[in-house]
Amino acid sequence: MAPTDPTTTPSGLSPDRLWRRGLDRYPDTAARYRYLAVAVFVTIVLYYELYVAGGVAPLMLAHFKMSFLYYVNILVLSNLVGAFGSLAAGVADRWGRANLVTYGLLATGLLAILTPAAPNKATFAVFAILSGLVEGMCLVATPALVRDFSPQIGRASAMGFWTLGPVIGSLVVSFVANRTLPHFDESWSSQYYIVGVVGLGAFAVALFGLRELRPGLRDQVMVSMADRALVEARAETAEREADLRNPWRQMLRPSILAPALGVSVFLLIYYTAVAFFTIYLTTNFGLTTAKANGVNSWYWAMNAVSLVIVGVVSDRLRVRKPFMVGGTVLAVVMTYVFMTRTTHPHTSASTLIWIISLLAVGLGVAYTPWMAAFTETVERRNPALTATGLAVWGWILRIVVCVAYFVLPYVVGAMDTLTRAPEVLAAAKKVPPGTPPPPALLHELGELKKAAADAPHQWQHWWWICIAAEVAFVLLMLPLAGRWSPKAARADAEAHEREVARLTGSAG
Repeated sequence: MAPTDPTTTPSGLSPDRLWRRGLDRYPDTAARYRYLAVAVFVTIVLYYELYVAGGVAPLMLAHFKMSFLYYVNILVLSNLVGAFGSLAAGVADRWGRANLVTYGLLATGLLAILTPAAPNKATFAVFAILSGLVEGMCLVATPALVRDFSPQIGRASAMGFWTLGPVIGSLVVSFVANRTLPHFDESWSSQYYIVGVVGLGAFAVALFGLRELRPGLRDQVMVSMADRALVEARAETAEREADLRNPWRQMLRPSILAPALGVSVFLLIYYTAVAFFTIYLTTNFGLTTAKANGVNSWYWAMNAVSLVIVGVVSDRLRVRKPFMVGGTVLAVVMTYVFMTRTTHPHTSASTLIWIISLLAVGLGVAYTPWMAAFTETVERRNPALTATGLAVWGWILRIVVCVAYFVLPYVVGAMDTLTRAPEVLAAAKKVPPGTPPPPALLHELGELKKAAADAPHQWQHWWWICIAAEVAFVLLMLPLAGRWSPKAARADAEAHEREVARLTGSAG
């Protein structure tokens, strides 16, 4: 290939290297793992930045005198904007993925550092919504990068590591908040400064370490590393013949739309955990913000471990759907158990840890194989439009979350009152002994008592919605590509290997 080709990565420390990131050969194993590691690392940081608000929500609401409903509406708008960010990221099939992620990290890092300077809740909302826009784009670009560097035999393992992004991002939020908030006098702004510095560090890593395949290489289906020579030999032809016409029309098919909708509703309980578990644990079970983050840490840690392990096992057996069914069954059972504890406010932290840890395992067992199967289904339709297919999923996911966050405050209406509890109780403590509280304060205390009684039953309604969504996932994932039987899957792989050997021999 000529040195002037825009898909060729410049060598050395050329300034062009910071923008032109295309690799014109499929990397060897060590380099491939390095690029995958960078993609996973930056994904973790991006989600750490996005989810940091959930870890300090009770403190932040008090600082800005922000109602629970106002906070939820910020999440609604952030996800709505993020949905269209995901659609916009579909251009990654034409313009590449790496720059979108790299400079997205720069934007989110700066936004995190600026957020504590927000003078009011409206400015805070603007920063949060802008971060949601960037996350929506990276939700598409990062898994597209992981798909490009992972053959189908090994895809579930790679996607398991990619899914560590949102999960470890959430774990880091909880862990850092649990360990550092007491040292910063429970200051919510400390968490934004920390994550902002981490984000800018990740930008530097991506700036020099993140690369991507040129279109001709990524526009082909690669089943195993044995296909490498054939993929490279066909790169020029694949780039010329890639069908990029009417990309949305090609991807808007039932085999793509139904599974994308299915996993989006399946993750309702996951996104509830991201945004509201800290608030839920502090208001329903009386935990401190730091203690609630400690409980959350177990949820995210167990989810992370299960994502990686099930990815390896799924690749070994070469099937996806049986894991989706098994994980869903466990998730449904544990969501029901979790729901039953809602009306037992004295449930110990250790009991809550056991329940949500098993719930997290169920979600992980189902999700990693789904990610692998979905990218394989998109490849079956058109491998040159992988980012477009992921953009369809990203848009549906963000719209579902947007609707869920909009509906939740009406299902759990008592939460708006309960989030004002610290302020109301602080006012009550200021009333001199023997002096009757003002009528307005008495009214607020009565409302608080009623909300505390109503909230557990209202949360149970929401958990029932999550259970119904988990069951729907099993039906909607059925159109995905892939075998149910490991024996049939091995036979397919062996047939593919024989065909590759034949074509390689013919080419030789």
